[in-house]
Amino acid sequence: MSLLDWVVLIGTLLFIVAYGIYRTRGQQDIDSYLKGGYSFKWWTVGLSVMATQASAITFLSVPGEAFESGMGFVQFYLGLPIAMIVLSVTFIPIYYRLKVYTAYEFLESRFDLKTRILAAFLFLVQRGLAAGLTIFAPSIILSAILGWSLSATTLLIGVVVTIYTVSGGTKAVSQTQKQQMVVMLGGMIAAVFVVLNLLPQEVSFGRAVDIAGYMGKLNVINLEFSLSDRYNIWSGIAGGFFLQLAYFGTDQSQVQRYLTGKSITQSRLALVMNGLLKVPMQFLILMVGILVFVFYQFYQPPLFFIEKGKESVTQSEYAGQWEQLDQQYQQVFEEKRENIQALLSQIEQDDEAAVAGTRQRILALEEETQTLKAQAREMVAQANPDNETEDADYVFLTFVMRYFPQGMVGLLLAVIFSAAMSSTASELNALGTTTTIDFYRRTIRPNASDEHYLRMSRWFILGWGIIAMIFASLAPLADNLIEFVNLVGSLFYGTILGIFLTAFYIRHIRSRATFWAALVAEGMVLLLFLFFRDQIGYLWYNFIGCALMVITGLLFQAILPRATSS
Repeated sequence: MSLLDWVVLIGTLLFIVAYGIYRTRGQQDIDSYLKGGYSFKWWTVGLSVMATQASAITFLSVPGEAFESGMGFVQFYLGLPIAMIVLSVTFIPIYYRLKVYTAYEFLESRFDLKTRILAAFLFLVQRGLAAGLTIFAPSIILSAILGWSLSATTLLIGVVVTIYTVSGGTKAVSQTQKQQMVVMLGGMIAAVFVVLNLLPQEVSFGRAVDIAGYMGKLNVINLEFSLSDRYNIWSGIAGGFFLQLAYFGTDQSQVQRYLTGKSITQSRLALVMNGLLKVPMQFLILMVGILVFVFYQFYQPPLFFIEKGKESVTQSEYAGQWEQLDQQYQQVFEEKRENIQALLSQIEQDDEAAVAGTRQRILALEEETQTLKAQAREMVAQANPDNETEDADYVFLTFVMRYFPQGMVGLLLAVIFSAAMSSTASELNALGTTTTIDFYRRTIRPNASDEHYLRMSRWFILGWGIIAMIFASLAPLADNLIEFVNLVGSLFYGTILGIFLTAFYIRHIRSRATFWAALVAEGMVLLLFLFFRDQIGYLWYNFIGCALMVITGLLFQAILPRATSS
């Protein structure tokens, strides 16, 4: 990177952290530290909610997802607006009325302590794993791209975010997330214009969209129903709705964001803002990946995007085979580029018959390209079994490092670091709050002073920061990071959501039935994943877990009425 890029990167991150610490100095009470003193207006809360969900994985993995599979991932968010309406009507008024610190306090008032502890424990397990992933994901990719050691990159992100989260609590998280969200959105909008400027002069945005469409990358909506399909309109609306409802309604990392609003109205407006803007934001990030895909139809892309993996092959006994494979890859690329240029000319001439024939040839060449890339991945694995073979998460950052102008590289890296810090800060803040309120204050030291709980909150956040960094150093890299993070959540969210929906809407189900139903439902979800992971798309686990929890709770309440009367 150039000196200008380093100045932009370091300057941006230092400003954000310093601003957050400055704006939250002098906090002395637990209410301000954990809930921000109910002091924020809706746009601050809304940006904080969006920044919490938009981790570094979003900006690394989503463009790669679009590059590989097209726009279908946007269906994941189709249930979000509906979920925001339900939350605004049902969840927010109850949380405000009870003046809770965590979502799980409500469960004790509705059921009992053991149900509250169970839900809080499930949250700590899944969000503790996710916190490590949100540090690990950008660390492993940035370390590979920048040539830094993985441990150094993990420590850099983890230490910086832990320092300002411990220092300023919820206020620091919300204040810094405003700046981080501006950097993230500004960086991605700038990326769109930079990519468009890098395309050949004759390829306008409209023609780029045409090319992507003819090559099957604009598959925004899939109406076919299939449990095994990762993304279709049915999994997006049904599974996505339950995932978003669980995430925003029962996950403390999000609940804590909108509990900082000055009033119920401010928090509701923040969730409406999120519901209206999240889908366009994801569409924008996916479009960046689509434009990068189009760019690589005119300029030779790497056979394999992870440089370390490529080097291990070229320095092994497979070097000769790799060279031959790379030559084939270049030949297919040249032929495909010629056909795409011919396609553009035929579109201008409105020659539909010629367009149809050329499109079929391009699709056949693209299929051949994917076959060669699959062979390359196999060769990378053969050269060193420890090599990462799925390179989609590296596509966007590799493109940025190779083609973006000075200054823009630093800005895009600032986007990724900001996203990593914003989501991790929310997670650490929520983990520390839940540990303090639902475990320490409730069961260990129920009558300590406010100052004592404030001090312990800082220690718990620090502890979770260390745990997250340890896990980040040990975590395996999944095929696609955005899917892996959502999978981890999906395995737990359904059960947690089922507990809350039972609490809100099915008043006759009592505590013991709920507790044992939750254990059964979570066990069944984990068993389904263990034995049927290839047959069930991960979004459906949210619906299945929730349905199992509610149905099993009704069954237990019906057959054991006396035992579940408490």
